[in-house]
Amino acid sequence: MCRRIYIDQSFEAIAKNFSFAERGNVDDLGDRLPRYNGSPAEVYHVVIQDLERQQVRPKPALAIARWGLVPSWMSQPRRQPPVLARREETTSNELFHDAYRSRRCLIPVSGFFEWADGPDKRQPYAIAMKDRSMFALAGIWEVWHHPAGIDIRTFAVVTCPSNQMISAIHNRMPVVLRREDYERWLSPVRDPRDLMKPFAAVKLTMCPIARRVTTVRNAGPDILSRVDLNAAQVAQ
Repeated sequence: MCRRIYIDQSFEAIAKNFSFAERGNVDDLGDRLPRYNGSPAEVYHVVIQDLERQQVRPKPALAIARWGLVPSWMSQPRRQPPVLARREETTSNELFHDAYRSRRCLIPVSGFFEWADGPDKRQPYAIAMKDRSMFALAGIWEVWHHPAGIDIRTFAVVTCPSNQMISAIHNRMPVVLRREDYERWLSPVRDPRDLMKPFAAVKLTMCPIARRVTTVRNAGPDILSRVDLNAAQVAQ
């Protein structure tokens, strides 16, 4: 679940929406934004509290990171690094616990996709804020030191049980953070477990979209268009 996200804004819009984070000289990712069909293994903007780089007065900062968590202690990345971290495993799974305790991040998005976990598992849905504003998914991050001397920042999306709306199609959802909780998620608090909960369904919207979103190559804004499930055929 939630292995696809979309960002229908420019880097300038991301920086404005998350203006509390220092922009610095972070890569704007050029023509990779907007991104309407974002998948794992790609690079995204995240907001981190980099305590190692800002030891005196640490502040949130924009950074780039690759989706797929690789712990710093791992000698060689897995062929398919975990892109999701279940809330229930953040303190018990060795892949996640160090990052969860001290390296949490915000993942700015416009929305995410979910596929029905039922009779028709091929049907995708787009989920976003009702007011279409950008929001942040809860994430954890690591820096893996490549043998060639390159540091690679990676992240995973934290998930929790679904809210009432999304549970109609799937039993899990990404942790969506309220704006008033951004600071605490990024803070040195070691276990903000109470923040990892289903987001209020009343503030979200969910609509069925064409199944061609399943193919990453289909990455235009038209993939967000609502489809009629009662129609004889759904556009492929």
